Amino acid sequence: MAETQDKPFLQLALQPPEGSPVKGVFEARWKRLMDCVEGRMPDRLPVALYATFWLAKYGGISLKELMYDYEKTKELAERATLELDPDVVAPNLTAGSVWGPSLEALDFKQLQWPGHGVGDRQPYQYLDREYMMGEEYEEFLFDPTAFYLRKYLPRIGGALEGFADMPYLPGMHYFRLISGLRGFARPQVREAFEKLFKAAEEAERMAAHNADFAGRITAKGYPRDAGSSTGAPYDVLADYFRGARGMMTDLFRRKDKLLALLDKMRIVLTRLTIDNARAVGHPVVMIPIHWAPDAFMSEKQFKEFYWPTFRQMMLEMIDAGLIPMPLWEADCTKRLEIIADIPSNKAIYWFERTDLVKAHEVLGNTVCLRGNLSPSLLTTGTPNDVDAAVRHLVEKVFNRGGRLLLDAAFGLPDETPVENARAMFAAARKYAG
Repeated sequence: MAETQDKPFLQLALQPPEGSPVKGVFEARWKRLMDCVEGRMPDRLPVALYATFWLAKYGGISLKELMYDYEKTKELAERATLELDPDVVAPNLTAGSVWGPSLEALDFKQLQWPGHGVGDRQPYQYLDREYMMGEEYEEFLFDPTAFYLRKYLPRIGGALEGFADMPYLPGMHYFRLISGLRGFARPQVREAFEKLFKAAEEAERMAAHNADFAGRITAKGYPRDAGSSTGAPYDVLADYFRGARGMMTDLFRRKDKLLALLDKMRIVLTRLTIDNARAVGHPVVMIPIHWAPDAFMSEKQFKEFYWPTFRQMMLEMIDAGLIPMPLWEADCTKRLEIIADIPSNKAIYWFERTDLVKAHEVLGNTVCLRGNLSPSLLTTGTPNDVDAAVRHLVEKVFNRGGRLLLDAAFGLPDETPVENARAMFAAARKYAG
């Protein structure tokens, strides 16, 4: 079992002020989560509200309206929080609900979103392509910043295409700095910066609305489940740079360069993640996991390519006072023994399809579990079906000492009937209240 220094977690920054009538309720809810993380059984089963496009279902509006209307989205998210009364709430706005204006301002190329490439009531569609070529490994390894500015960003954001003509910054010194500055006067570079500033202003507007929502729910006594998010080195490289086909061939054709770049990506992501979490003032960091499931690579490949850099990243996060919260998508049952190798009482493992009873058997003394009501059950079942599924998790996991944060597999599915969502939260109170 790995060991790290026994440091306290990053203190939660956003809380109701002393003397607030909801201060005690807020602290009780947060304590339930931290009890689960730190190895204690909470006074009752905590339950999380994680909802993105489900808020459109809840409010009877289109997904496009949700993505572009800040005020409406805040109103729906707050109303759902007050009705369902969770212990922790996802930062619903930055979880993907209202990114439309910012994505449009950037002319983002990696996604289609409601009303932009897909219908007003259709969810995101990711465009899996090679955004970094196989022959560009050395370029990234040598100078990641230059590669981002002159190659990667122009490929993923139409507004930034002019950055391809930016001057190369290393080597600019003394009088060479003066001559090198001429490159920033190129019309295409100047235009790209102007578009970048407009996109940044929109991103600032979105951040301000998100902060307003966070303040509203805090004032009502509800903590957030996480403050920031990041990705595992392998996932970031596979999803957003090489694409599925490129990455799968790199496992065999570019093994050494791939391993080197995974370690470089680990350093970049870890530094960024720690800085972001400290800036937000929230210890929990959500980490969606895409390529780790049993069906995506062999155990040997997982041990060689995926786990070492991700494990090291989590250890460094923990040492910085953060709480990693990987969302292990699909079925990761065959990975349980391997991913148990982290310090005890320092992380939350959220499972989408992995059997939580089995996960509790293997990981119950190591991590807090989160999940994992079936999406098909929530979308096509009845409230009675949902009630029975919650009861199963309570009896087989929570009542057997399992430190569990109840949630759906990946938050509430978009098409979950509102009555099923209500049944989930009611059952949590009924069977483990």
